[in-house]
Amino acid sequence: MRQIRQTLRLHFEAGLSYAQVARAIPAAKATVGKIILLARAAGVDWALAQRLSDEELEARLYRPPVARSSRHLEPDYARIHQELKRPGVTLQLLWEEYQRAHALAGEPAYKYTSFCVKYAAWAASLKRSMRQTHPAGERLFVDYAGQTLRIIDAASGEIRPAQIFVAVLGASNYTYACATAKQTAADWVGALVAALEFIGGVPRLVVPDQTRALIARPDRYEPTPNRLVEEFCGHYSTVVLPARPAHPRDKPKAEVGVQVVERWILARLRHRRLFSLAEANAAIAELLIELNARPFKKLPGCRASAFASLDRPALRPLPATRMVIARFERVRVNIDYHFELDRHYYSVPHRLVHAQLDVRVTETTVEAFLGQQRVACHTYSRLQGRHTTLPEHMPASHRAHLEWTPAKLIAWGEGIGPKCGALVRWQMENRPHPEQGYRACLGLKRLARQFGQQRLEAACARALAIRSPTYRSVASILAAGLDRQPASTEAPAQSSLPLHENVRGPEYYH
Repeated sequence: MRQIRQTLRLHFEAGLSYAQVARAIPAAKATVGKIILLARAAGVDWALAQRLSDEELEARLYRPPVARSSRHLEPDYARIHQELKRPGVTLQLLWEEYQRAHALAGEPAYKYTSFCVKYAAWAASLKRSMRQTHPAGERLFVDYAGQTLRIIDAASGEIRPAQIFVAVLGASNYTYACATAKQTAADWVGALVAALEFIGGVPRLVVPDQTRALIARPDRYEPTPNRLVEEFCGHYSTVVLPARPAHPRDKPKAEVGVQVVERWILARLRHRRLFSLAEANAAIAELLIELNARPFKKLPGCRASAFASLDRPALRPLPATRMVIARFERVRVNIDYHFELDRHYYSVPHRLVHAQLDVRVTETTVEAFLGQQRVACHTYSRLQGRHTTLPEHMPASHRAHLEWTPAKLIAWGEGIGPKCGALVRWQMENRPHPEQGYRACLGLKRLARQFGQQRLEAACARALAIRSPTYRSVASILAAGLDRQPASTEAPAQSSLPLHENVRGPEYYH
């Protein structure tokens, strides 16, 4: 007040300018100008100011503001808050609609600035988790609750905890929950699939934590999802956008949704005896209907009505088929071009020996990938210790060994001639196992290509004559050209030793 009186005295009595008064007090020139303008508007000069008390002078200069007309009708802020969640709806658009509605009724309406200020003040009174505005159909927030449900094994009486998955749509707060055995990647994705089927559509974004079950390489800025999550995103044409580590405000709907599920569902089931996950999920589904139908406290309607009007029309349709949940394993190919999975062995192309592969496993198939390229596909087998081998994965020599059976080899030898057929039959019948004679017969095939079928038949006849029906004997006869010499007609002299393939007659040494 002392500053006001000095300003009035120096200006009105001493005749100083605004700048001179400001330097003399001292004060800002704008402050001096404001005081003098208020005094002139109130008709107060220095002579009158001397007769007025401080309270009277202040009342003359600073008159109370004129109250706004009480005829201004307040907007429906709760409806505005809900409408802002629709795609493309802005405060400007809602204010224009508010103005038109009041103009038609002949009632005064707030200007745009007052409209925005009043709505912001109303929104600030809501809970912190509701301050964010999420467009309809955009985000599905997911998380696992800290509390669990007790599942009793009916046979053994053992009690096992069931994990509770929670999903909340951002715009409507429509909530889904289910019980899973664990929190593995398959449990996460299976629960996500069930949540999408529950809401009947696909949001644009799914917001989880950066749990290692979903995120292969967690990172604040560029988290990398695992292969199963990539399959989920590709199948449902959506994006998984993990929240930053230690930032619960990135997914406030999930935090509040977990709390609501724990209070309104798990608390009611705490004394109920549940004997399977299916029974637990049936009990949760019954309480979900009641939860989503509970009225909001500060907003119109309930979760179900908000979902029907906001999120459901904005969701993308579900794909025609349900996603098949797979698991992925990292394996190394052994020297026999097979990898082990669940104690069964599956083949891959032999060039991939010692390579590391990613294996996609479902209930019916096993697929092996080198990077993004699929290199093998098998039917899943539960036979432990057995092998599943495709012929095209084998080297050429192994494949030939596999394809030739004793009957085929004997038929091939008889096609060359009776002597060759007899020699092949001897290989099949006089070995401990027929497969031991396969390599010798494959050698005979090579000799047929090298020397011709006629010479091979003659060499086999000579080998049988000297009682040495082996591949090595036939190869030696052909190399020495003995197949072109006439065979002796004399019978070999019988010695005291029994006839054997390693006992040669005199004809062998001619």
